[in-house]
Amino acid sequence: MIMGNQAIALGALKAGVNLVAGYPGTPSSEIIEFISKYKEKTGTYVEWSVNEKAAVEVAAGASYAGSRTLVTMKQVGLNVASDPVMCLSYVGVKGGMVIVSADDPGPISSQTEQDTRNFAQFSKIPCFDPSTPAEAYQMVQEAFELSEKYNTPVILRPTTRVDHAYESMDFPELEPCRTRGTFEKDSQRWVIFPRASYLNHKRIFDRNQNILPQEFSNSKWNTIETLERVFEKNSVVSDSERRGSLPLVGTSLPPTPSSGGTPQRPDSSKGSFALAAGGISYCYLMEALSILQTEHPDNESYKNAQVLKIGTPYPFPEPLACDFMRANPEITVFEELDPVIEQNLVFLSGKYGIPCKIHGKLNGIVPEAGELTVEIIKEIIKKAFANGVVSTGSTTADATSATVNADAATAETSSSTAGTNSAPDLPVRPPVLCAGCPHRGAFYAVKQAMKGKKTAYCGDIGCYTLGNAKPLDMTDTCLCMGADITMAQGFYHNEPDRYCFSFIGDSTFFASGITGVVNAVYNQSKQVICILDNSTTAMTGHQPHPGTGVTMMGEIVEKISIPKILEAIGVKPIIEVDPFDQQKAVEAVKTASESDSVSAIIFKSPCISVAAKLGYKFPGARSVDVQKCIGCQKCIKELGCPALNMSLTKNAKGKQIVEIDKSLCTGCGLCAGVCPVKAIG
Repeated sequence: MIMGNQAIALGALKAGVNLVAGYPGTPSSEIIEFISKYKEKTGTYVEWSVNEKAAVEVAAGASYAGSRTLVTMKQVGLNVASDPVMCLSYVGVKGGMVIVSADDPGPISSQTEQDTRNFAQFSKIPCFDPSTPAEAYQMVQEAFELSEKYNTPVILRPTTRVDHAYESMDFPELEPCRTRGTFEKDSQRWVIFPRASYLNHKRIFDRNQNILPQEFSNSKWNTIETLERVFEKNSVVSDSERRGSLPLVGTSLPPTPSSGGTPQRPDSSKGSFALAAGGISYCYLMEALSILQTEHPDNESYKNAQVLKIGTPYPFPEPLACDFMRANPEITVFEELDPVIEQNLVFLSGKYGIPCKIHGKLNGIVPEAGELTVEIIKEIIKKAFANGVVSTGSTTADATSATVNADAATAETSSSTAGTNSAPDLPVRPPVLCAGCPHRGAFYAVKQAMKGKKTAYCGDIGCYTLGNAKPLDMTDTCLCMGADITMAQGFYHNEPDRYCFSFIGDSTFFASGITGVVNAVYNQSKQVICILDNSTTAMTGHQPHPGTGVTMMGEIVEKISIPKILEAIGVKPIIEVDPFDQQKAVEAVKTASESDSVSAIIFKSPCISVAAKLGYKFPGARSVDVQKCIGCQKCIKELGCPALNMSLTKNAKGKQIVEIDKSLCTGCGLCAGVCPVKAIG
């Protein structure tokens, strides 16, 4: 079984990729980590760059020389990389360059639900949208070929459920990477000047408007299918195996031609109808149709439903889509995030005067935000037909009435499970800082030191974003990576009497915090920069960064010193303290907050997940003295540590006492310091 991100990595290695760079971010992080396991065998250079912009620029240098390069990031990382990406679209590349930007519908672990397909159109870069790990494996290889054919970067846009899905695949035989290219000087090509951009813009326009739409219409990734034909292709699967489940491997089929490649018009007497989808939504749609066909075996509409599958959303395969619309008077579109396919169909309908009604997010048939599921799509199809939305046309009110609440649809069970008790709802489990997390100590020290003062606490992206949760409640803002330092400056310049704090991790400091520090010193801000140095990039899977002294190539290098960087910029004072030593930590906060300029506190203690590897020895789990505990719950109410719970045991006064989960407790001692009666030891 191969994970989606591993499939992308294998596809790149199979394509002979020479250089891979990126910045960790869920759901894309595993791509580089998997490639690094085979770097000795293939000779591929791998690095975690300081941020996404740096990664794209590193890859561009190698690509200019003719080597194949892969850049990985999550969708918000594409914002950071957008400057070089936009320029590369105009300048072009020599060696194939594939940019993996993993979208996060939900969102599950991101600030936004932005859609990389729209960025592809904005930047004029071709885009592939895989629906399964096997497709992602093949698409990344084809993306390299397309990149070199048209001298352009190419975007691969997997989503979380493709990145983290598993699929049965043959593990390919990996060979050494391609021979590295040699850079040939050509300033007319590689130096971006206005005149060159003008001429390249004309070339790009012709490619994206006239060449690729036709080429993509003949691509195996853009097809017209029916459930029946998919089952025919997967005929090796028995009837019992296929009930309620659809094989996801190899489901792409070429269009059924009537003449000249034009899809056959569905026979309305059989109740056929038309649908469109792309990415993981296509898999959900086909499985929903399979379930509906099983539940309603006498209704051939589901089996004969025409489905337009879009695997290359930009440039859009216009000829294929127009043929599909001419053959189907109404189409319902299922896709996650923005209505990209839907808007393209609406545009083409108007451009070519094709009488076709398009339903989807824009008229309320499909939820406009969040993930889709098999259950959601199944209920939309059922309710849409029950209300006559698809068969007789719709008004906005009709469409809205057919919209399915995602939670309700997910909870509803199909008739195949009728008569059984549905599973209870899962408990709500908001994310919390781990037991023994040093960030808890840092937040608590600042909170105690600044009691009763007018403050602003600016947070950032990482584990420490969880400092916003009660009872700590120490994150007032969180915008994007690095914004904590610069936003605190805005608070100060607007309200000089406010104590302004920013919280940023060590990895994020290197990625996007340094420019903010320079800006603060240069523009004479007054603020305290709290650097939460836990010696890793914790939230995305403990990747190394410039302060760890280890590279993805396994090389031991000199650690880049955060204190020296701050000193060189002009920050003072710079105080380094252990957040678990609360007395010293509180004093450090008070000292730093009284500075008339930019000051910094480096709260240095390793993440508990890597502490043992760094030689840190845990003191052992704490315990509660049941004779001393008065049941005040101060430790729970002030720290929110998941290792602290209320016991069923009561003290002499009849109050429930606190107990410590020894399987979680690391012995950090914060709770012992908080307890007013010293009952924790």
